[in-house]
Amino acid sequence: MKIVLASNNQGKLRELQEMFAPLGCMLVRQAELGVPECPEPHRTFVENALAKARNAAQYTGLPALADDAGLCVDAFGGLPGVDTAYYATRFGYAKGDDNNVKALLEQMQSIDQRRAALVSTLVAVRSPDDPEPLIAVGRVVGEITRTPVGSNGFGFDPVMWIAQFGQTFAQLPVEVKNAHSHRGRAAAAMLILMRDNWLAA
Repeated sequence: MKIVLASNNQGKLRELQEMFAPLGCMLVRQAELGVPECPEPHRTFVENALAKARNAAQYTGLPALADDAGLCVDAFGGLPGVDTAYYATRFGYAKGDDNNVKALLEQMQSIDQRRAALVSTLVAVRSPDDPEPLIAVGRVVGEITRTPVGSNGFGFDPVMWIAQFGQTFAQLPVEVKNAHSHRGRAAAAMLILMRDNWLAA
């Protein structure tokens, strides 16, 4: 089955492509199919992911999978949340992973309560008007380090310290990270939902 991924993020495509391989699904980035970016005006991950999935399905006629993910920092009342991708721009930096990390560490410099969660919400639709979207959420709680550590992964991986491993996500081998990350957990749940709801005989 071909599914359009409602994202142009290469890191997400790589991670999700590996995770969905067992289903025999081929994920295609929306940019390759001429799908324009979808506005994300909502304040929750699930609403934004649903809007992106419906938009991609509308333009392609294919089933669509969308991910809305972000960092929720306890000390900031759960923010940046849905605004994670643009976090750095609030502080005068250009949009980008490295600047997001830089801005976060600057803002948390004098904060000792460093608990945070990485959250991924995956939404899949069979068609633009699918009344029964599949929704899977993955969440990983960790602590924000004071300096980046590790070179694997992307996003906030170098500053997300996971107690279970005693390392940041960026220090873990890719296969271990994928199995335990917020996106990995959401993808594992989505695989089951797709298998049971879309592919079961």
